[in-house]
Amino acid sequence: MTKRELKAKIEGKLMRHYGVVPARARTLMMYDACAQVVRDELMEKWVKTQKEILDKEGKQLCYFSIEFLLGRSLRNNVYNLGLTEAMESVLAEMGTSFEKVCGKEQDAALGNGGLGRLAACYIDSAACQGLPATGFSILYEYGLFKQRIIEGQQIELPDSWLDTGRSWLVTKEDETVEVNFGGEVVEDWSNGKLKVRVEGADTVLAIPNDMLISGFKSPTVNTLRLWQPKSPYTMNMKLFNTGDYLKAMERTANAEVLSKVLYPEDNNYEGKSLRIKQQYFFISASVQSILRKEMENYGTVDNLSKHYVFQINDTHPTMVIPELMRLLMDEYDMNWDQAWNITSHTVAFTNHTIMAEAMERWPEELIKKNMPRVFQIIVEINRRFCDRLSQVFYGDWERITRMSIFGNGEIRMANLAIAGSFSVNGVSALHSQILKDDTFNDYYLDTPEKFTNVTNGITYRRWLGQGNPGLTKLITNTIGDGFLRNPDELEKLMAYRNDDAFLEEFRKIKRENKVRLAKFIQEQNGIVLDPDSIFDVQAKRLHEYKRQLLNVMHILRQYYSLKQNPDQDFVPKTYLFGAKAAPGYSRAKDIIRLIHAVGDMINNDPQVNDKLKVVFIQDYKVTVAEILMPAAELSEQISTAGREASGTGNMKFMLNGAITIGTYDGANIEIHDKVGDDNFFLFGLRTAEVNQMIRHGYNSMQFYQNDRYIRQVVDAINNGIGSYHKEVKFPEIAASLLYSNYGNIADPYLLLADFEDYCRAQDLSSETYKDQKKWNQMAMTNTAMSGMFAADRSVLEYDERIWHLTHMAR
Repeated sequence: MTKRELKAKIEGKLMRHYGVVPARARTLMMYDACAQVVRDELMEKWVKTQKEILDKEGKQLCYFSIEFLLGRSLRNNVYNLGLTEAMESVLAEMGTSFEKVCGKEQDAALGNGGLGRLAACYIDSAACQGLPATGFSILYEYGLFKQRIIEGQQIELPDSWLDTGRSWLVTKEDETVEVNFGGEVVEDWSNGKLKVRVEGADTVLAIPNDMLISGFKSPTVNTLRLWQPKSPYTMNMKLFNTGDYLKAMERTANAEVLSKVLYPEDNNYEGKSLRIKQQYFFISASVQSILRKEMENYGTVDNLSKHYVFQINDTHPTMVIPELMRLLMDEYDMNWDQAWNITSHTVAFTNHTIMAEAMERWPEELIKKNMPRVFQIIVEINRRFCDRLSQVFYGDWERITRMSIFGNGEIRMANLAIAGSFSVNGVSALHSQILKDDTFNDYYLDTPEKFTNVTNGITYRRWLGQGNPGLTKLITNTIGDGFLRNPDELEKLMAYRNDDAFLEEFRKIKRENKVRLAKFIQEQNGIVLDPDSIFDVQAKRLHEYKRQLLNVMHILRQYYSLKQNPDQDFVPKTYLFGAKAAPGYSRAKDIIRLIHAVGDMINNDPQVNDKLKVVFIQDYKVTVAEILMPAAELSEQISTAGREASGTGNMKFMLNGAITIGTYDGANIEIHDKVGDDNFFLFGLRTAEVNQMIRHGYNSMQFYQNDRYIRQVVDAINNGIGSYHKEVKFPEIAASLLYSNYGNIADPYLLLADFEDYCRAQDLSSETYKDQKKWNQMAMTNTAMSGMFAADRSVLEYDERIWHLTHMAR
């Protein structure tokens, strides 16, 4: 599209949709016009992509995920279409700017963190690599939540993204399907065959809304299908006219609540019921639509596994297995063996966790009540599964009980996912090994051929090409632009590791990004930052195992050290946090309060605040990350070894030239292996040491009693943070580090055991920063060696090891 054509199309949209010329258009109108022009361009490619798949009778990916963390779409799609310069020029001529117009778009916050961002990355990178894919999820009205901090406390507000997000949606009402909840299973024998149906169910309509997903300069355009629930029942006028307005609208409200928010709190029965209904709603609608399309294209569903692979992203979409079985048997007249053969050759499972508490389990009665036929099928899957296991592990009933899908009145979704999938993968080398050796060892011994690894990856063009244009320009001028297609070419930068001119430009760009972030922080938080201080960043979902608390403890140690000796040789440091806590996770919320209390104390202490600053960035999301990551210099990846499956934030920071301070955990291990020990601040216990310490009775009190710095910090947390007139006490946090509670060991994530070595690594990072040449050499090495963490590499490995998709024209 030429600049002239682009300008004419934007003008046309403004006139036809708003009746204005560019000079009279408000910024929001301009955003919508630009989005529609870009969507039209993508639509043409999308239609061609669908035709090519059908012409080739190709195999495509169906990626099921409860969340897709997309961020903003306008800039990303314009960049992928190669229209950035033209768009900037046209909008400037129209009296506005591309930056201002993009700023009107609200983040599509349909995710919580790494899981949802990974899903978005893979659909994008698949398009870039010419791999046909459709993502399936829910059209959440409010996404996760908008975080507001009031007096240090997290407050959750609705996050309405659809005001601007609807510009990207293509609603397909003609492809609406019905999803049924509850009812009674009725069995009939006819002509020697069992026919099963459900009577008396509550029906919800599922309306598909397609979002077009572009790939970088690729003719392939993929799809994200988001399902919107709607009641098929009209308002009860009789009740309404009698004044019972709420009852009259009850059925409509019960349907629409399915898409109100991502992850409703599930610490009560109603919350659990809503979550499981959300999962089944989008799974049933998705599988119905896939089977319907398979029938339309080929006249049979017998060859489903030749045309589709179903990748389930963690355990939330696991009901794809019994739902596919239900539809194949009850709607497409297959017997059990036929349906199971198709299902078990179509579904693949990605596991994203190691911790048992994160493995989904649902009460049997909850499934039985809401999805009675699905429940019957899960029971039968388990019966046949356990029958087979009794032959493989003859007499080992303890093992078979562990592997059973049912246990203690619950349905274990991970067990069901493994039983019904042809592939099971972890998301980092360590994680996948732990799955085989420990978490899923029983299943690995049964079917070792199922297990593989695909290390996570990121859409590096978004985090470098779009998010860090200064660094992108430097890299392009140095080694050419081939790295935008082939991330491995970034390694060519290693030839410039000793080039003083390159290192100086690298340093200047980092400082410019720090100045940009400092301006953002001053506007958002009212805190003035020193861009010449070390920018130390920990930005990720707040969870105890990610150990934001360990970071805070070290900050307190530094603070008390400075108070005792203000004239010491100290490298100024700015600590930046970005995190959301789950609404019902009280400990995580307390840690947010602690961070704010520590920040309030330090930032208002004139004796230290020129050397030390602490900032918590409110409402952390993709758009904020695009400002934060290019400015980061030290990347905090400090989870307890053996607890983090992979991580992807660590990769984004690395790409942007931040040096990792981290444990030997998740993808940190592969980052460490790529850059070497000299370019990584490694600390902490290894996984085997963590496990051994816990097995042999870890005693955190010994560390408290024997380390005066630990005592000083823990006592401060317990007795009060802040000045005497504004102290905030956190006795529950302090107690969790020292005393066991309800069968849980004290300090379960071994903060006190790793504290001393973490402080050593922090001291080393500050000492290293004094030698700016060495620091910049380490930083650029991280950028140069980050190519293997591109999502392009990940999706190609998935394709080679699991998917075996048809490759489209590129």
